[in-house]
Amino acid sequence: MMIVLLAVLAVAVSGDHHHAFSSQHVHKHDGHHEVTHPKYHFEYKIEDHHTKDHHSQHEERDGDVVKGYYELKQPDGSIRHVHYHADKHSGFHADVKFSTHHEHHHHH
Repeated sequence: MMIVLLAVLAVAVSGDHHHAFSSQHVHKHDGHHEVTHPKYHFEYKIEDHHTKDHHSQHEERDGDVVKGYYELKQPDGSIRHVHYHADKHSGFHADVKFSTHHEHHHHH
């Protein structure tokens, strides 16, 4: 049995040019009831220029192994990138990096 959930939300505020976008995808795979082997994949992304909320995540699981990635725009404009991995042998590990995103503003 495979269950697929897809939800997409897009909002445009009339009267100004602020747009918000959010989407998510979830795939769940179920095998036989005698064998338990969890397996899934999901991802989502949010970009809201009005609230300055920008983040996304991608994660997948196959049995006891979970791998994922997310990024988040910090209040100072830098981007936090996190890659993570977890399994029953080594536990949870995350690699966190920051990058700066330079925005160019033109004044007239």
